[in-house]
Amino acid sequence: MMAGAGEDSRALFGAGVRAALEAWPALQIAVENGFGGVHSQEKAEWLGGAVEEYFLRNADLELDEVEDFLGELMTNEFDTVVEDGSLPQVSQQLRTMFHHFQRGDGASLKEMASHITQRKCKVRATAVTTARETDEDDADSVEEMEVTAMNDGAATDGVCLQPESSGPDSQTIKEEDIVEDGWTIVRRKK
Repeated sequence: MMAGAGEDSRALFGAGVRAALEAWPALQIAVENGFGGVHSQEKAEWLGGAVEEYFLRNADLELDEVEDFLGELMTNEFDTVVEDGSLPQVSQQLRTMFHHFQRGDGASLKEMASHITQRKCKVRATAVTTARETDEDDADSVEEMEVTAMNDGAATDGVCLQPESSGPDSQTIKEEDIVEDGWTIVRRKK
């Protein structure tokens, strides 16, 4: 591999990492709501470089190692515990991009980054404070987040609409999967 091609591939890998993190709803919400303090945006930008460096220093990372690293960064920097199931998805995207980088496959890196950017949706979270059914002080109040995803300006009730997939991993929501308290059970086709 020529030095110029390696530098181009590294730049594409860095751009792909940043695209994946910018499209990650958990990070978007943390930054938008200042969970990382007044410097949340700067922390998000730093996070891209930190993740890129992590991959470059550790050549053969397992998925759970990447998940743990991202989860730890979100907890330490944004005081956020990610429990929405997105950590494995983002971690796998990052690992796939790194494998393309290791092979010097700049075209695949560009394609992945472009695909992630096209699918990116804007999320907005609003805090909802509800008091429990006791007469005690604010110690019993619970803060919840109500999330609305925006895809091309249209609200989508917490789900960023993606193109229909007909592959074996596609998901369908049936009426019986909608639980009365507003949650939706998502099952994977087998």
